[in-house]
Amino acid sequence: MENKNLNFEQSLNRLEKVVEAMEDKETPLEKSIELYKEGVALSKHCNEILGRIEGEITLLQQDLTEKPIDEDESYV
Repeated sequence: MENKNLNFEQSLNRLEKVVEAMEDKETPLEKSIELYKEGVALSKHCNEILGRIEGEITLLQQDLTEKPIDEDESYV
């Protein structure tokens, strides 16, 4: 499965399954290596998503602190 098509939650769930499979003593070494590579890619993908979201939150916080509050503006 291509990691780039997964959202954060899907990637994290898959990463958990990869770790479980790697912890299984019955998993052959070759399969463990494949799982390790997949886990690294999933971890990188999750970090990229978190980085983007962190940047968006930072921008939103900056917008809130820089925008003057209009007393006539109604908030829901």
